[in-house]
Amino acid sequence: MTADLPSADVQARIARLFVYPIKSCAGVELAEVLLTETGLEFDRAWMVVDEAGVFMTQRELPRMALIRPQLRQFDMVLRAPGMLALHIALDAVEAPVEVTVWNDRVKAYDMGDVAAQWFSDFLNAGRPAGRPAQRLRLVRFDPEQRRLSSKRWTGEADAPNQFSDGYPVLVLSQASLDGLNQRLAAAGHAPAGVERFRPNLVLDGLDAHDEDRLDELQIATGEGLARLRMVKPCPRCPIPNIDPATALSSPEVGDALQAYRAHPAVDGAIAFGMNAIVLDGIDHALRTGQPAAADYRFA
Repeated sequence: MTADLPSADVQARIARLFVYPIKSCAGVELAEVLLTETGLEFDRAWMVVDEAGVFMTQRELPRMALIRPQLRQFDMVLRAPGMLALHIALDAVEAPVEVTVWNDRVKAYDMGDVAAQWFSDFLNAGRPAGRPAQRLRLVRFDPEQRRLSSKRWTGEADAPNQFSDGYPVLVLSQASLDGLNQRLAAAGHAPAGVERFRPNLVLDGLDAHDEDRLDELQIATGEGLARLRMVKPCPRCPIPNIDPATALSSPEVGDALQAYRAHPAVDGAIAFGMNAIVLDGIDHALRTGQPAAADYRFA
């Protein structure tokens, strides 16, 4: 039995749920996932870093898109083309380290030499001719670390993250994706899968880009109401141009967005989807099909 939703301006439902266990690697679609204070459980809990401990993404290493995690009860299995599967115990950590994600220096745990060699072997195999190989390592976020979203956008709310770009949850409506794909089709291009945009929650029932205009999203779960607040439009880098099936980049997705998605709230950057923070509902189970409701935000 789920909680009752209050009356609101819009009604929606959770259509799809995704977590991205390793930052910038492929996502995992789930029917059910636990909501935690840092977002969805296991989301961006691991990250690939270089020798200096600086985070790596598809921007530098597009082949990261081809690394596909599978979450099981006690471990995570990583698969990539031409590689034997790598098993990572969900409760395993090794040496404590400090790493850099954007402007934050945070505590983490190194995941050991076997994982480091696996990532180095696969990701260096795709480097351009003449570029030296990099020594890469896999790290896990230290749960004792507090890494907070920018108060410029969250106000007085403390919003912890793990290795996300800056906010716990990314919300996208199916209608927004459909609108983009209509533009791509009109230009003679193939549709873009939602995986290119790396959302955590995909919502049905909204008009295109309604997520930009919502204040607080309430989700009816079996444990009560979960509450997320939309705080910042998500500026887009070149990653949506990378085909997650091939790791090859082409400009049509970015070009299409450039034509209509410049957002004044982020200084004219191209925005698609909304970053959200968790207000209530920690340890609630989010499931596909759950109803949600929200009011429009009026500045």
